[in-house]
Amino acid sequence: MRFIKLMFVVIFLATISAFSQQKKFKIRTVAFYNLENLFDTINDPQKLDERSPIMEMNAKKRGKAYLAKLDNMAKVISEIGKEKAKNSPAIIGVAEVENRQVLEDLIHNEKLKKKHYGIIHYDSPDARGIDVALLYQKRYFKPIDSKTYELKLFSDEGKPYATRDQLLVTGMLDDEIIHIIVNHWPSRRGGEQKSRPSREKAAALNLKIIKDIEKEYPNPKIIIMGDLNDDPINTSLRQILHAKGKKSAVQKGGIYNPMDDMFRRGLSTLGYRDNINLFDQIMVTYPLLTTKKDFSTYKLYKANIFNPRFLTQKKGRYKGYAYRSWGGGKFTGGYSDHYPVYIYLLKEKK
Repeated sequence: MRFIKLMFVVIFLATISAFSQQKKFKIRTVAFYNLENLFDTINDPQKLDERSPIMEMNAKKRGKAYLAKLDNMAKVISEIGKEKAKNSPAIIGVAEVENRQVLEDLIHNEKLKKKHYGIIHYDSPDARGIDVALLYQKRYFKPIDSKTYELKLFSDEGKPYATRDQLLVTGMLDDEIIHIIVNHWPSRRGGEQKSRPSREKAAALNLKIIKDIEKEYPNPKIIIMGDLNDDPINTSLRQILHAKGKKSAVQKGGIYNPMDDMFRRGLSTLGYRDNINLFDQIMVTYPLLTTKKDFSTYKLYKANIFNPRFLTQKKGRYKGYAYRSWGGGKFTGGYSDHYPVYIYLLKEKK
């Protein structure tokens, strides 16, 4: 009996010792979500916001639709990355928001207000009044600096036309400096080929932003995210940004696009007229990669598309696509015509 007790103690101590030697990690979710026309209910005479679906509704129904839309957006954001991080995103870039007030309303929704999100937003010159922005949990991310870069475009007649600015935010994720570029590149209106040069210029502006960062920060950790209106294989990403789909192909100063492999496997973030696309992407620069499982600092662990069943249209003409929130001049009860995308950043606890 004494021998059995002794063996139990030895096994117990060995188990405790092995457990104590297991590595523990911090895991942070960084995400992007096109919120599909998150507009308020007020007509702004300085914008073409009357083109927004909510402005097409009966004025008496707008308030109810607006609150339902906010609640749906908050529900999605609250669940992105929760599977592994046990938390909503530490950082999330958003697109298609009208102004700062809709973001204030969003982060104060019951599903998000306990997360204490901060907002970085600038009004862009886009004619419809849609902007990009960054939301961040204040306990994890501390902004140092932010600025916008104007994308200057011209029509075939040489006339300038406005689109979304590109947002750069630099800050401390826990104790590390990272840089986030939030994008919403020009649409494919007029066709992919005709509109392609505009997105190539958007990609070139991203390169300029990266160069500006590198002047001040050596070997920077940069996260590029957004609705790019291009797939990973298009020229804007392949030939302008030179984003690589394989980690082993990325060298110092290079960009890795984890969505490249997803696209090749037939995954998508939106569908339109029987075409499926992976326009929503998150890319990272070389310092965020690891090939030796070295997580002594924050490194990319995994990238995903957030597409649970409740975000997918179950019937009708858009069956199988992301469950859009607007259609036929009314609120459908859906969420967005885009799925969110996200990455996990991993760091070993010391």
